[in-house]
Amino acid sequence: MRNLIVVAVLVLAACATPQSTPVQGPAGTGLANLEAIELPDYDSDRGIRWAASREDFDAARADAGLSAEQFTYVSDGLTVGAYLFRARGAQPKPLPVIVFNRGSFVRPKGFAGEMLVMARRYVQAGFIVVAPQYRGSNGWAGQDELGGADLHDLMNIVPELKKIPGADASQVYLSGESRGGAMVYMALRDGFPARAAAVWGAFTDLESLSAPGAPLEKMALYVWPELATRREEIVRSRSAIYWADKINAPVLIMHGGADEDMPPSQSQRMDAELTRLGKPHKLIVFDGQQHVIGGRGAERDAAAIKWFRKYGG
Repeated sequence: MRNLIVVAVLVLAACATPQSTPVQGPAGTGLANLEAIELPDYDSDRGIRWAASREDFDAARADAGLSAEQFTYVSDGLTVGAYLFRARGAQPKPLPVIVFNRGSFVRPKGFAGEMLVMARRYVQAGFIVVAPQYRGSNGWAGQDELGGADLHDLMNIVPELKKIPGADASQVYLSGESRGGAMVYMALRDGFPARAAAVWGAFTDLESLSAPGAPLEKMALYVWPELATRREEIVRSRSAIYWADKINAPVLIMHGGADEDMPPSQSQRMDAELTRLGKPHKLIVFDGQQHVIGGRGAERDAAAIKWFRKYGG
């Protein structure tokens, strides 16, 4: 499961050390420990090639109008971090915010390179982008539980949005891929103040994915060693198919039709359940695309932006 929980690659090996000149961001912010981040080159992080072409990545990396930064905030008493992508210079009006939720499990070296092209598209469309890294990744304290206490790191970022100069904290949207899409569903269930959301490659039913003998059983046991004794609690709390009635924001659901890591049926079943419940949503299946829809990323991101604008963005 390449992008959902690539445990051996992302936890044991980690990504290569980023290279490049730091990108200097706009001054004047109430965020803690704000600093420019170093963006990796295309070949130093294998996750980048799944997300974007070399041409698109190099163009985004060289864009002098794009600011890429990192800041810290407190969640459950832990210091955790998040990325901030925004346009340089003063803007004519406050801009809406997209909170992006990454995929995978623990990320020892971060994921700024993987989301750079997507973030640039969002910024060019007139949004500010914030991406929580979750506890346990990139040197932050705490333990990633893939939808446990780490969900608080997403929920607790809401007050930080008001500290970003030029951000309209009344216009917030959620996006997320793979595991991050599941986090979006969970956040909406728990009352995250998003006007709308977009997910792609998200799991919605862990029961079918982690059951004894299922392809992901071993990975599930790695992430949740206590799965055998707490199966119902772990599975139900993270599986949106069981509490779709609690999702009250419009959701754009996207999935690669040829996704070999996460069955498209996960999104198709969610689509059917939201339809049954009369919840505003839309399903788009990208024929021939794999897990993160990287081959048609521009279409994926344009669809999300159109969805957000439909609801005020």
